[in-house]
Amino acid sequence: MTPVAILLTIVGYFAVLMLISWRTSRDDSNEVFFVGAKSSPWYIVAFGMIGASLSGVTFISVPGWIGGSQFTYFQVVLGYLVGYWVVALVLLPIYYRYNVTSIYQYLESRFGWVSYKTGAFYFFISRVLGAAFRLFLVALVLQQFVFGALGVSFEWTVVLSILLIWVYTYRGGIKTIVWTDTLQTGFMIAAVALAIYLILQQMNLSLGDFLNSEGFAKYSQILVLDDWQSKSFFWKSFIGGAFITICMTGLDQDMMQKNLSCRNLKDAKKNMLSFSVVLTAVTFVFMVLGALLFMYATENQIEIPLMDGKPKTDLLFPEIALNSGLGPGLGIVFLLGLIAAAYSSADSALTALTTSFCVDFLNLKSLPEPRQKSLRKQVHVGMSVLLILVIIAYKYILSSNVIDSLLTVAGYTYGPLLGLFAFGILTKHQIKDRYVFWVTLVSVVIITFLGQLDPKYLGGYIVGYELLPLNGLMTFIGLWLIRKKVD
Repeated sequence: MTPVAILLTIVGYFAVLMLISWRTSRDDSNEVFFVGAKSSPWYIVAFGMIGASLSGVTFISVPGWIGGSQFTYFQVVLGYLVGYWVVALVLLPIYYRYNVTSIYQYLESRFGWVSYKTGAFYFFISRVLGAAFRLFLVALVLQQFVFGALGVSFEWTVVLSILLIWVYTYRGGIKTIVWTDTLQTGFMIAAVALAIYLILQQMNLSLGDFLNSEGFAKYSQILVLDDWQSKSFFWKSFIGGAFITICMTGLDQDMMQKNLSCRNLKDAKKNMLSFSVVLTAVTFVFMVLGALLFMYATENQIEIPLMDGKPKTDLLFPEIALNSGLGPGLGIVFLLGLIAAAYSSADSALTALTTSFCVDFLNLKSLPEPRQKSLRKQVHVGMSVLLILVIIAYKYILSSNVIDSLLTVAGYTYGPLLGLFAFGILTKHQIKDRYVFWVTLVSVVIITFLGQLDPKYLGGYIVGYELLPLNGLMTFIGLWLIRKKVD
């Protein structure tokens, strides 16, 4: 596809999003922006959350990761499934009982002001880094295949991407996002299904032939049970995956904001449980696509695209979809799927960051109503600028596969949230609230040291995604040490 054709596809797609935004944002009150006036149908939220959870990282990075890790990522996904059920059955009832707008308000009710601000702070850092990871990958693809050929710099590609998100979310907030995410999830799943169909057709294979082929067997190993020191060892991946979901969904204002927009707790539970099963199946299909992409690339002598002189497997899917001669149909659907996957997570992240900053740090509800709305819109602009700066910085510091980087960073930033919420839910103790931030900071420093430690000092043991539960455990122990003595 030519850059102009790609650009026209993007323009048409955003025209549809703007129409949805116009229809859903006639009421731009804070109640609508933050929680959708608690009127979102649970099944619409569930379907839209699939796209928000998968994101552009899954859309590109998971298929690209198959060449090096095979299907071992599915061990993490099975852990995700367990984590989603914990969120539905344990955390959602707490949030609805406390009737929170920001989930970190629970920490204030349970422990105090410092705990509340500490939880909000770690969410803010986590979501800025996570949203920037997801958008960085999409900006990278758009730069490689579209804007670079038009003479536009990477920095301006990022600015344009964030500007488009800001335009269709600045009025309707979460109410708009619930509906745009539904459209975007549909595009993303259609893109993967069509890509598999067209590539199989080009290779003269049926789906059954492909799944039973030696080529697929080369990439399809799931379980790693024979090397407990490996980063991909089953129990490390499975347990890490469960805690990643509990933290990155259940303790994350971004994902919970959609659940809090449901009519009641029953609907929110139905949303989360149904979504978890469908998401597991869809992620497996992405991995099947990854194996197919590597088989097709080998058969047709397609080289892994280079970035800064190094092979970048994240770019294999776009290379095949846009430049391998499979026709404009695949290219158009790939672009729609990519943009849908990216923006379904990024738009909600921008809204969640705005919500958290307004509610958790600016105490927005204490201000006069006219001032509340204008301040919210100013914060929305500020969060957009912040994301732009972080995404541009990633260009110069990221070296590994993006999804691996995303899950690794989660171990550092979500651990304190895990420890705080676990202590609040699992114990009845009160704590010396003024020391909470320092407890979490010590835990993060220790975990960072362990994560960077050379395996030779650990007897060859490679630290993986278990960093997150370890971080949470250390925070929990620290909170136990500062608990108040009962007279």
